Amino acid sequence: MKALLLRALLVLAAASPAGLHAAAAQKPNVLFIAIDDLRDWVGYYGRNPQARTPNFDRLAKLATSFTRAYCASPVCNPSRAALMSGLRPSTSGVYENNVDFRPIIAPDKMLTTAFRHAGYRVMGAGKIYHEAYRRDSEWDDYLQREGGGGGATRVPAGQSDGVGGIKFAPLDCKDEDLPDWHIANYGIAELGKKQDKPFFLAVGLHKPHMPWNVPRKWFDLFPLASIKLPPHLENDLADVPPAGVRMAHPETDHEPMVKSGRWKEAVQAYLATIAYCDMNIGRLLDAYEKSPHRANTILCLWSDHGWHLGEKSHWRKFALWEEATRSPFMWIVPGVTKPGAVCSTPIDYMGIFPTLTELCGIPTPKHNEGVSFAALLRNPQAAWDRPAVTTYRYKNHTVRNAGWRYIRYANGDEELYDEAKDPNEYVNLASKPEFAAKKAELATFLPKSDIADPAGRAAKNADDADRAARKAKRQAK
Repeated sequence: MKALLLRALLVLAAASPAGLHAAAAQKPNVLFIAIDDLRDWVGYYGRNPQARTPNFDRLAKLATSFTRAYCASPVCNPSRAALMSGLRPSTSGVYENNVDFRPIIAPDKMLTTAFRHAGYRVMGAGKIYHEAYRRDSEWDDYLQREGGGGGATRVPAGQSDGVGGIKFAPLDCKDEDLPDWHIANYGIAELGKKQDKPFFLAVGLHKPHMPWNVPRKWFDLFPLASIKLPPHLENDLADVPPAGVRMAHPETDHEPMVKSGRWKEAVQAYLATIAYCDMNIGRLLDAYEKSPHRANTILCLWSDHGWHLGEKSHWRKFALWEEATRSPFMWIVPGVTKPGAVCSTPIDYMGIFPTLTELCGIPTPKHNEGVSFAALLRNPQAAWDRPAVTTYRYKNHTVRNAGWRYIRYANGDEELYDEAKDPNEYVNLASKPEFAAKKAELATFLPKSDIADPAGRAAKNADDADRAARKAKRQAK
């Protein structure tokens, strides 16, 4: 009888507000770190030995790191809108930076909303969404003023600010004069606080987004004489179809860069800006490791897409090749991931939303198009049969599995690369009959439908890009 009474009292305690609060507090917290424009020049990739990323390297020793993680779109706004909503660009129609996703994707679709409905306090700072379209109603708290040094962060008078649209220059300022320092401070402070609810804490760092302007000391880490250029073939676009060449638009950025003689300076600046980013990652990682919430906090770090620095005669993102679509991706899940583990299975960022909800015991909304890869966090060698899919603008897609990349453009142009034999994607095999079956196999994973770009923006943007390329070519003559 006493045992039954004790059991009943325990049930009542668990059902009481205090009991429920204690149960809710056991849900894992989430530290969600987003980085802008960071490509695969991070230590664990081994892609560029010039990079200095001691804090990313430290995180890699604690985390499970993915070597083949691909964005939903190689553009800030559609990449982030897709990741945060669970809707691919081909479903939402959010293809470009100039598309305000907020009237298109309702707040109830968002990752933040799923966590708030589950009783989480949802906080953020910096760039999580494309900043022009941040929706404050999704957050319980958000850093409104990022700070910075004002005039201290301007390129010194008389000093070049770069080549054309590729902007880079060292600054005579302090680390704390840039907004990322203050964005990291927000995350550091929240990690150190006592929290009365499980929390979802998003910290979005701007750098290495252009302009590559950081304090001069970070440039000094990379003497110009030691800089090596990324892999590049002069005729790399010769076997790329017209739709791919239009995306590369070599006349706009690459040709002026080569003519300027400053290609190595641009690479130096990007490396310097990564090093600055790494410093702030170290500050966040210090706070995470010291946090009273450390044992029950998931860390998820991602970059919204990659970047070209002359590969395929292309600069920036805005393309469907490896450099634009691949980026660093690292997870610590207490009790699940193993320190220093590496997963080489190709995945795309549509899986972030359902993976987090699964790990946190939160229902995944039915609209979500991603597939959880929690199984790969538990076992990086687990079986996985879904390739990564990336979309850039209307009906342009790429499919990437462990061995191959297939690209199909809206006009039917194609590219196919054997990644095992040709990791730099120099030889387009799409026109060779012996690879027809491989193309057909990969094509089965292309989106089954593509929503039309609102107001014909896709065609307009293509025309604008062509006009810009022609104008740059005239100016270069």
